[in-house]
Amino acid sequence: MPKPPNSSKSKKKPKAKPKSRFSFFKAFLIAIVIFVLVIFGIVWSSLFKNYPVDSKKQLLVISSGDTYSRFIDRLAKENKVNFPIVLKLYQKFMIHDTMKAGVYEITQGMSIRQVMDMLSDADNAQMNRILVIEGTTFSQLIQSLRKDPNVTNTLLDLPHSELLKQLNISYTHPEGLFAPDTYFFAKGETDKKILTDLYRRQMKSLDEAWAKKAPNLPYKDKYEALIMASIIEKETSLDSELEQVSGVFVRRLKMGMRLQTDPTVIYGMGENYKGNITRNDLRTPTAYNTYTING
Repeated sequence: MPKPPNSSKSKKKPKAKPKSRFSFFKAFLIAIVIFVLVIFGIVWSSLFKNYPVDSKKQLLVISSGDTYSRFIDRLAKENKVNFPIVLKLYQKFMIHDTMKAGVYEITQGMSIRQVMDMLSDADNAQMNRILVIEGTTFSQLIQSLRKDPNVTNTLLDLPHSELLKQLNISYTHPEGLFAPDTYFFAKGETDKKILTDLYRRQMKSLDEAWAKKAPNLPYKDKYEALIMASIIEKETSLDSELEQVSGVFVRRLKMGMRLQTDPTVIYGMGENYKGNITRNDLRTPTAYNTYTING
């Protein structure tokens, strides 16, 4: 009797189900979900994280020329944001205006996204500012006020001496009368109010310095001392030479000599100065040329 065929050999083994392919697809989907969640978490923590403030309210100063890129880099440097690239991408695709200079009030609970949106509209600024640097002339100061859209211009385009009268200032020359400082003001502030406040600040500083002056200086009042200080600073940019230059000028004044210093010639030339001084410039009298006038 023939042997029955070996069932183990006659039956073919069933093909394995493609579990490995399904498992890979499942793992891939899980990885995608995790990746999306991580990206979402990064975006959320970057944009909707509360802007760090030290108290209930904080003033944020945005200078003229500041950009979102610099602002974000500054936040990253101060460890206030973890993923600055997210903020830069948000600004690039979602904020179409430039950052507006001004002083903004940030309150607790505001997100970084809200702060960034706020900085694109100058109407959100609580205060604005004007920066008066050392060496700024009165003409430059007046022009900057007239160009500032947040300043209400009330002063007429008059000679400097007449403008000083409108400001109730008794001095005849305006240079040095306005404090080099950062001045904060509300939108719509008048140019007269800003100049008056800068003048008062400068007078206060002069009073304090004049009270501590060295004896036997050849100056009649604090304003003459201010003028001399301005001339000395223009004569040399090196701190190490200030005392030496000051000593030379003081001795000349005590001896009744002319100062004969180039900065006074340049200032007297005004817009005619093109970078060089000629012999004719030295001999041309102006209200400031110490080659032609005493004191």
